[in-house]
Amino acid sequence: MSNSPNTIDEYIQAAPVAGQEHLRRLYALLKSVAPQAQEAIKWGTPFFIEPRFIFAFSAHKAHLNFTPSSAGLEPFAEELKPHKTTKGMLQVPYKEPWPEDLIRRIAETRVRQLKERKDDSFW
Repeated sequence: MSNSPNTIDEYIQAAPVAGQEHLRRLYALLKSVAPQAQEAIKWGTPFFIEPRFIFAFSAHKAHLNFTPSSAGLEPFAEELKPHKTTKGMLQVPYKEPWPEDLIRRIAETRVRQLKERKDDSFW
């Protein structure tokens, strides 16, 4: 990403063309799950905050990363086994089927965790 976007829409427009549709869908999904969340670009990455970090996402050449924190991913450990993950991130290749239902459930869980104050860590 060569430009420094100021909004999530600008971020998506500057992303690799192959991923823009995936990013638009992810952005719409996250907005529907956390409609009151503040949107921000932090460290060059789209963030949703309410008032703390809820989740983020990022665009790459051949995939996007959805970052709901390790607490957001832990309840889905079994379902995530077929996917590439790190401690707090799910990688979604642009050329593979998009796991929309799984991402929605992870995002909803993350919002619920914060409302219940079960997650005291940033990641």
